Amino acid sequence: MSAATIKDFGFGTQIRKSPFFDATVRWGATDFSVYNHMYIPRSFGDPEQNFWNLVNNAILCDVAVERQVEITGPDAATFVQLLTPRNLSQCAVGQCKYVLITNDAGGILNDPVLLRLEENRFWLSLADSDVLMWAQGVATHAGLNVTIGEPDVSPLQLQGPKSGDIMAALFGESIRDLKYYWLDHFELDGIPLVISRTGWSSELGYELYLLDGSQGGALWEKLMAVGEPMGLKPGHTSSIRRIEGGMLSYHADMDAQTNPFELGLDRLVDLEMPADFIGKAALKQVQQQGISRQQIGIEIDGEPLPGPNTQFWPVEVNGEVIGKVTSAVYSPRLKKNIALAMVASAQSAVGTTCDVQLAGETRSGTIVAKPFYDPKKQITAGSVTTGA
Repeated sequence: MSAATIKDFGFGTQIRKSPFFDATVRWGATDFSVYNHMYIPRSFGDPEQNFWNLVNNAILCDVAVERQVEITGPDAATFVQLLTPRNLSQCAVGQCKYVLITNDAGGILNDPVLLRLEENRFWLSLADSDVLMWAQGVATHAGLNVTIGEPDVSPLQLQGPKSGDIMAALFGESIRDLKYYWLDHFELDGIPLVISRTGWSSELGYELYLLDGSQGGALWEKLMAVGEPMGLKPGHTSSIRRIEGGMLSYHADMDAQTNPFELGLDRLVDLEMPADFIGKAALKQVQQQGISRQQIGIEIDGEPLPGPNTQFWPVEVNGEVIGKVTSAVYSPRLKKNIALAMVASAQSAVGTTCDVQLAGETRSGTIVAKPFYDPKKQITAGSVTTGA
């Protein structure tokens, strides 16, 4: 959907607008889509320019669609561990963790960032699926003393190499001490915030969790007023940069039929820990039997792709379909078409040549190592790599 003014969008009441919605329209949002039953800006103009704004300076993104599931109560830590195969026994107050939420078959229901705000208070910052209802359903029969709901919390992402300078101008130099995948509590001119050194960009960045939805417009304008002279632009999450960095998008690169081992996310599964979690028995069986398919990277030959793929493209070797491209885009920095794909393990070796069936066109491709850029994640982690 595209439009020039709010009245032209024709939004209904059944889809939620974020606290930053009006501000994003004022600052030039031209397209929106729906994510977690909310509108999210998808364009402020040229997506390639958005990419360069991100990697050269900084962008401010409305990601209030990362809705929060808050888990509190005396058994909160036990309950959170029940939801995920990642061992959280060493997760400290103030720390964040990238986790997977798995079902009884070991399939992935979501891949949120977990934030531990207090000893018995956690947030799950969600990808696009209804984990609030899943968690409430699990709690009904878990026999644990927990309260689960959605708080008044709306995140913004400030991402890019200038983000640290912008944050220091707003909050003081001490903000630079905030470690990768850690959080702290702040106020900006009376606006209450939780700020974490996280983001969905593969760049240096911060997420600012607004704790009072009535102040969304004020927060956006304060950030832009300080940041714009330093190169900050309004923006949207960049498909180019996230695919370069091998970052996963739920529903595209994984779903409830995908298990962590197929994605190479073994580090997020601890089958030896004493604690139980949903899907433990199934994932033990998968580990014992091995996987038949796995995620890989592909470089696709030919002219630059006109944009990200809007359907899954079959991948073939010697005329036989071995899997599908899940996310693809042209990288202007690498000057290559790059893609994430799920293919049969037997044909997944780096260097394997393949054919990719785009809509109405066959292109040749080569399986390559991923991520495609900054493989050691030095950009996002900076000098501190603790915690992710």
